[in-house]
Amino acid sequence: MHSNHLLLEEPIRMASILEPSKANFFPAMTKIVGTLGPKSRSVEAISACLKAGMSVARFDFSWGDSEYHQETLENLKAAIKATKKLCAVMLDTVGAELQVVNKRETPISLKEDAIVTLTPHQGQEASNEVLPINFGGLAKAVKKGDTIFVGQYLFTGSETTSVWLEVDQVNGDDVVCVVKNSATLAGSMFTLHASQVHIDMPTLTDKDKEVISTWGVQNKIDFISLSYTRHAEDVREARELLSKLGDLSQTQILAKIENVEGLTHFDEILKEADGIILSRGNLGIDLPPEKVFLFQKAAVHKCNMAGKPAVVTRVVDSMTDNLRPTRAEATDVANAVLDGTDAILLGAETLRGLYPVETISTVGKICSEAGKVFNQDLYFKKTVKFVGEPMTHLEAIASSAVRAAIKVKASVIICFTSSGRAARLIAKYRPTMPVLSVVIPRLKTNQLKWSFSGAFEARQSLIVRGLFPMLADPRHPAESNNATNESVLKVALDHGKASGVIKSHDRVVVCQKVGDASVVKIIELED
Repeated sequence: MHSNHLLLEEPIRMASILEPSKANFFPAMTKIVGTLGPKSRSVEAISACLKAGMSVARFDFSWGDSEYHQETLENLKAAIKATKKLCAVMLDTVGAELQVVNKRETPISLKEDAIVTLTPHQGQEASNEVLPINFGGLAKAVKKGDTIFVGQYLFTGSETTSVWLEVDQVNGDDVVCVVKNSATLAGSMFTLHASQVHIDMPTLTDKDKEVISTWGVQNKIDFISLSYTRHAEDVREARELLSKLGDLSQTQILAKIENVEGLTHFDEILKEADGIILSRGNLGIDLPPEKVFLFQKAAVHKCNMAGKPAVVTRVVDSMTDNLRPTRAEATDVANAVLDGTDAILLGAETLRGLYPVETISTVGKICSEAGKVFNQDLYFKKTVKFVGEPMTHLEAIASSAVRAAIKVKASVIICFTSSGRAARLIAKYRPTMPVLSVVIPRLKTNQLKWSFSGAFEARQSLIVRGLFPMLADPRHPAESNNATNESVLKVALDHGKASGVIKSHDRVVVCQKVGDASVVKIIELED
């Protein structure tokens, strides 16, 4: 992987751009999160998605009940077993989401300059004159001139299925609006977004808490995507809930930033969360279009410096209905990688899109190509400067391992870890080669029974750029004697050879604990 590395700032022979890319065992350093739904929930479809490069499966509870998602999850487990590819599970909460209640699920045609009323009285039928909504406080939150967007859930921005409204007047609990563009609202679910308006709804709804406490606990979910995170307190509240739910105390919280309120409190949210999802669909409505890129670049940079995963959404919307992305979308994916994004999250493209597998494959190829021209040297210097001196013990070891690997042109970095923290710190410095995270299980007890930890830590690295986990034999602790370390290292090297990332005479950098000391060593492989 390292041998192909070049920089956009250096002269590139144009003909070389057309040379076919070499297939790698790891499709791309940047990870792909796929939302599983009607078009991607069979064992066959999920197996194909895993082979194409999906490493995290997202279960979106804005639609579908627990039974539906459980059936999908059982199919995911079967697909993991069949393909022998690890995959993490992400539960996406509903949060403070405004929805249009359309019980009959009939298409609603709205004409430009017509009047439509948004009402909290959900007993009324949805029509081109009245749209019942799930929130009683909208009339108190908006004023004349405010903009409201209504579109199919996970709208792709197509003007034929989404509509812009302008508030004309507030009449009691009702909000009377003028339709700004002709459109037909189609699909089983429409969401509503009031631009730059505070919505007085909880971030964790009662339904969210119930789903996490039942479905989440039952399935030991790896990540929670906390929709509509607006304050650091939202993350703390979710963390408190998880801490009371046994195994879920290890579940990581990814704060989903969807509006200006979340943007304003971004720094505090980042400190509390385990990672950030930039929900560009809703952000693209809340922010002026010319400001979206600026927030994305600033937010990704802050995540990178904090060593926390940054996930970007809504990149190839057109692939919901088309086999190829637009030129702008292809460039957008590449720019997200060059900005430092850890993972790309696919929503409508895999949930209801016609080409879920092709979408994952295409995005993976773009990520792979962009990764080859990522300016690691500049990124490394910026990160070291940001961290400052004196560095912590672990940070110094991690940055040294990456620098050594680049200097000796190592094909891979192997990191022994039990919590996953050391491996994530190495990945923070964005080495040009894959990081094999060898997770050593730890024995733990709840006074009733003994069990091994490790599976959570392994799966949670599947959203971190450049990090590829493998679970070691629990009989070999991370801080063990030399003999057992060598046997675990041999297993890791064999895994690397079998996957094609390590070849004879390659150099490998190994990061491990020996007694109380952390050691970085360089080994050269023989035939």
